[in-house]
Amino acid sequence: MPLVRTPMIAPTKIYNNVPTLSPEEAADMIAQACIFKPVRIATRLGITGQLLHALVPRVAQITMNTSFRMFPDSTAAKGAKDAKPQLSAEAVALQQMMRGIHF
Repeated sequence: MPLVRTPMIAPTKIYNNVPTLSPEEAADMIAQACIFKPVRIATRLGITGQLLHALVPRVAQITMNTSFRMFPDSTAAKGAKDAKPQLSAEAVALQQMMRGIHF
């Protein structure tokens, strides 16, 4: 399930730059899955990640861990006020490449 725009993610300002589903779109996705019962619902990137994990699990783990560490904790997580986190150029590129993916 891609990231859904809910009050829970509102304090994390970095998500303002990430495409998200509305709650209605997420509900439609789930309803379609209940009605049509497909074998799989996944993005191409998700399938690629699953294949990578099946073939070379250690490489997949290192990749996911490295990408996770590229993003700092939000100011809300640190208990601070509304300061915008500073992202590296690599983090911005990864953010655009993996639109809608949440770790």
